[in-house]
Amino acid sequence: MEKTLVIFKPSAIQRGLVGNILTRFQQKGLAIAGMKMIQLDEKILREHYSHLVEKDFFPLILDSMMASPVIVLCLSGKDAINVVRLMIGATNGREALPGTIRGDFSLSNQENIVHASCKEDADKEIARFFSPSEIFDWTPANTPFVYSPLESN
Repeated sequence: MEKTLVIFKPSAIQRGLVGNILTRFQQKGLAIAGMKMIQLDEKILREHYSHLVEKDFFPLILDSMMASPVIVLCLSGKDAINVVRLMIGATNGREALPGTIRGDFSLSNQENIVHASCKEDADKEIARFFSPSEIFDWTPANTPFVYSPLESN
């Protein structure tokens, strides 16, 4: 099964949305392969957002992402990266469709509740926040009710 990284940003933590969002991922059928709460620092944020470091707004990203601890989550499932990105919606919460996480919980481009990996970055982002011993390959008991036998490989 494919794995992806999700970060519950300080905007999700401070607004008490973690349970609602986590429930959506689990109800969809995604499995939690790893999860922990951490405090991000400037060093890891410069690495994670290296493509934005030279932008004028980067200091705002630092302030936002260090405002409280975050929850990093590794989710597993068939086509997990695409599924999660569809579930979270457009980056700007004002443009995200209703029914998506950002569409339901965000009105901001920056304070947009969650980060989710793209296909090109998922493996390196998971490795940035988790050691191999913190990621679990397991099969939830509900798997036969989430996927057909032809899909579960």
